[in-house]
Formats: sequence, C-alpha cells, structure tokens
Amino acid sequence: MRQRLPRAAAALAAVLMITGCTTNADVDTTKTTAIQPVAKDVSANDLVEGKAQFREANFGLAEQHFRKAVELKSDNAEAWMGLAASYDELGRFDFADRAYAQLLKVAGRKPQIVNNMGYSQLLRGNKKKARALLLEAKAGMADQTVVNANLALLDKG
Repeated sequence: MRQRLPRAAAALAAVLMITGCTTNADVDTTKTTAIQPVAKDVSANDLVEGKAQFREANFGLAEQHFRKAVELKSDNAEAWMGLAASYDELGRFDFADRAYAQLLKVAGRKPQIVNNMGYSQLLRGNKKKARALLLEAKAGMADQTVVNANLALLDKG
C-alpha cells in the first residue's frame, strides 16, 4: 500500500522542487587575489639545534635534529651535510653514505662536500680513497685550511 502525504506537505514539496535554489542578485562578484603567505622554512629550528648539538659533540642529538630538518625540507643541503657528518661521528658510515648521496643530488659535487666525504673515508681507515677525495676538494677550494688539516691527519695516521 502506498502511503499518502497530507495535501499541505505535498504542496510544499512541489513548491520546493519547482523553485530550487536561487542566488541573491546583490552578491558581490568582484574578483580578488589572495596575498600568498611567505613560505616559512619549517626545518630552520631543527637545523639550528642540530648545529648546536654537533658543536657540543652531542652527535646523537645532532643526528635527530638534522634528520628532522631533512624530513621537513628535503632540499636542505646544510641539514643533509650535518646529518652525514653526525652519522660519521657516530660510526654509522652506511647511513652517512646515504646522506652524502642525497646531499650530492641536492647541492652538487662541491669542494666542501667532497672534503667531508674525504674525512668520512679517513674515519673509516680508507686512506687511499680519503686522499683522492681530499685532493679533489683541495683543488676546488679557495681557502684550503680545513682540507689541509684533514690531509695532515691522514699523513699522521
């Protein structure tokens, strides 16, 4: 059996279906442009804290902050460099190699990066590879103080 709607409800339903939605003609249709917000580097705080922890030789804490910084901003070359160096100091050379590989993708093969890669090889005892990388870095650096110090460490050991 079909249920019957009262006449008033049926009439109201019919009116609503016929009229549908209407818009007010007084709506302002002026086009506007939004001012784009300045992009904030969300990784900056972790980068600063990572550097502070690294300077204090808290390499585990430095690694945590640098890792968070690259997770927040994957093209942050400075954070990748800090992360790789932290892994070097922690003796996690497998992770250091991954971080250096990503750093090279982000920043290119710069002398400062190659110097750090050479120092990483020095820490591992790979003297031949360390020397080749450090000499490559030295050839491209204007200020050779750091790379010369690394070469001196290599010659000591």
